[in-house]
Amino acid sequence: MNSALAGIGMTSQRTRARMIDRLRAKGIVNETVLAAMAAVPRHIFVEEALSSRAYEDTALPLGFSQTISQPYIVARMIEVLLSGREGLGKTLEVGTGCGYQAAVLGQLSREVYSVERIQPLLGLARKNLALIPGIQVRLKHTDGRMGLPELAPFDSIIVAAAAGRVPPELLQQLAMGGRLVLPVGGNEQYLSLIERNSQGFTESRLEAVRFVPLLPGVE
Repeated sequence: MNSALAGIGMTSQRTRARMIDRLRAKGIVNETVLAAMAAVPRHIFVEEALSSRAYEDTALPLGFSQTISQPYIVARMIEVLLSGREGLGKTLEVGTGCGYQAAVLGQLSREVYSVERIQPLLGLARKNLALIPGIQVRLKHTDGRMGLPELAPFDSIIVAAAAGRVPPELLQQLAMGGRLVLPVGGNEQYLSLIERNSQGFTESRLEAVRFVPLLPGVE
C-alpha cells in the first residue's frame, strides 16, 4: 500500500483500528462488515484539511450541501443488509457522494453500482475510488430516486439520503428476497429495512437517524 493510502499520524492504520474498536463498542458485531470498514482508508475520501478527523465517528462536510456519512451509520446499514445472508449480491447505492460507502460495499460485493445526482461529486468519487486497489464500482450520473432500471433487479439497495417516502421505483428494482435500507422522513427520520418476498414487501423500522434529503433531478 502506498503512503497516501496507509496514512500517518491521525490517518494511520492504528487510528483506523481505533475506529473499528469504537464501532464494536457501539454494537456492530458482523466481523465481515468490520473488516470491510478497516480495509478502506477513509482519510482519502475527505478534504485534506479534515483528514485528521477522518476516523472520528462523525459525518464530515463534502461541499454541495452534502456529507460523508458517519462510519457507524455506514457499518450499521451494511450490517442490516448483510445479516443472515451469504453476501450482498448485486448491489445498488443511491448517493455516491465522495465514494466512501461505495468503497466499503466494493469490499463485500463484486457487483456494485452507484448513482449520484451531482456531477462534480461523481467526478470526485471516481478519482477517489481509482486509488483503492481491486475496487470495481460502476458509477452513473442520474436522479437517484429513479435507481437503475436498466440493470435491475438488485439483491441489495442502500440509500444515502432521506426520502419523504420510499421511492416506488426502488421497490420495483428490488429482487425477490432482496433488501433495501434507507432513511425515511423529514425533520424526524428513521432507518427503514424493506424486504421483498413472494407476498410483497415487509418493512422494519430501525433507529432514528439524520441524513441530507434525497432530492430530485441532476446537477
